[in-house]
Amino acid sequence: MWKNAEESNAMNIFSIIRLICGLTFFLFGMQVMSGNLEKMAGGKLEQLLRKMTANPLISLLLGAAITVAVQSSSATTVMLVGLVNSGIMQFSQTIDVVFGANIGTTLTAWILSLSGIQSDSLVISMLKPENFSPLLAFAGIVMTMVSKKDRTRSIGTIFVGFAVLMYGMQLMTEAVRPLADMPQFSELLVKFNNPLIGVLVGTLFTALIQSSAASIGILQALSLTGNITCSMAFPIVLGQNIGTCITAIISCIGTNAKAKRVAALHVTINVIGTVVFLSLYSIG
Repeated sequence: MWKNAEESNAMNIFSIIRLICGLTFFLFGMQVMSGNLEKMAGGKLEQLLRKMTANPLISLLLGAAITVAVQSSSATTVMLVGLVNSGIMQFSQTIDVVFGANIGTTLTAWILSLSGIQSDSLVISMLKPENFSPLLAFAGIVMTMVSKKDRTRSIGTIFVGFAVLMYGMQLMTEAVRPLADMPQFSELLVKFNNPLIGVLVGTLFTALIQSSAASIGILQALSLTGNITCSMAFPIVLGQNIGTCITAIISCIGTNAKAKRVAALHVTINVIGTVVFLSLYSIG
């Protein structure tokens, strides 16, 4: 009995270690991707933000596109805070861009959701990132080793970064899988049936790791165990949208009032969205 208990504890400890390792790979892969995408842009993201904000629709699409490139709505908002603080942009120009940033940040979640594809077809199975990312990694390594062009090497590094990100996701999924058999975990999940607790958990955890994409990745890994239902995940995701604002809040420290309004706008949009959708969820 003691031996089984020790094995169970060891399994839990190593599962936590694998979860931390997976999260580390996930965040590192995302940083590598975003850093090289910004490098490929040649420092022109700020110029695009400044010059293309006259039309609301273009501003919306631009905010989404830049957020897709840097894989972070907070990073886009931080750029806006800096541009407004320096007087290069006006606060009114940032409103549609912030809305677009909140749309663009969903791309990572959609890519990660492809991991749940189940099919015997080779073509469909290859749509799963965990299946095609090793090929991307190999292609990326070849590009970085063979090519002498900086742009090609950056693209290769992006491929490798994506593969590292997906490997981190796979590690997290494997790490949380044993939780499905733990009664304590099942008891904890019951508390998530309270939407307010779900929002609070999502907010605090995302604020702690400062990445909604990473926290959503962990949530998707948990959902693959079958213990996280859609009704449980919904309020947690809403909380994650609030928690991701922490980076923008930190970035506006020491800035002028107009720059602080950009961060406040980012927070307000996500809080209002959470209140509206949580109310509709409760009514439904």
